[in-house]
Amino acid sequence: MLRIAGLSKSYSKNKVKAVDNLSLEVKAGEIYGFLGPNGAGKTTTIKMIAGLLRPDSGTITVNGHDVQKEPVAAKASIAYVPDNPELFDKLTGIDYLNFMGDIYGVSTGDRRARAKKLLGMFELEAAAGDLISSYSHGMRQKMALTGALLSMPRVMILDEPMVGLDPKSAHLFKELMNEHCANGGMVFFSTHVLDVAERLCHRVGIIKQGKLIAEGSMDELKANMQGSTGESLEKIFLELTEG
Repeated sequence: MLRIAGLSKSYSKNKVKAVDNLSLEVKAGEIYGFLGPNGAGKTTTIKMIAGLLRPDSGTITVNGHDVQKEPVAAKASIAYVPDNPELFDKLTGIDYLNFMGDIYGVSTGDRRARAKKLLGMFELEAAAGDLISSYSHGMRQKMALTGALLSMPRVMILDEPMVGLDPKSAHLFKELMNEHCANGGMVFFSTHVLDVAERLCHRVGIIKQGKLIAEGSMDELKANMQGSTGESLEKIFLELTEG
């Protein structure tokens, strides 16, 4: 469902290589954790998948659509939530959800049913009629997730999706990701919370200085760390990124 091949992106007139010949594939039914230290190239990669940045080279295919050649079809398959969601402050929560429903062509009946379920899950029913400008950071994060999930996308692309969520909402959202993948979707997300990635992800990829330096399930990562004392994803991550 997501295929990245030979992807590269540089900044500062090619002086800084943010993503360097990155290739990976995520299949239907998978939750894939994209890990790396600050500045490793995670957000740049995610923005290229979402079509917000143009790569210098390489290809990205989402649900069978090339992001550069078929941008609208590719984006129609994606739910994208950035690490710092910028919503429309002058809209109410309901106005924002209706806007997202219009963009993705969600019928009135479907959007009402899904919004009711998601707003209830995130405990946003009482605030749905308020202006987004009055929302806290956590409420904005919940509303961004609600808007992204309204279209029942096949592919979820999430940059630090649980930052700002309270423990209950984070737990429910993890269950939602599992349910999404059980129904044939896929999730690609970045996070610094390694214990969550270890428990939740079917596979993880670790990126450093724009290059993918390790990839696989927890069992595969442990098997590839010959001579390592790493017993957890955190220990493996630290050995790979600091060594």
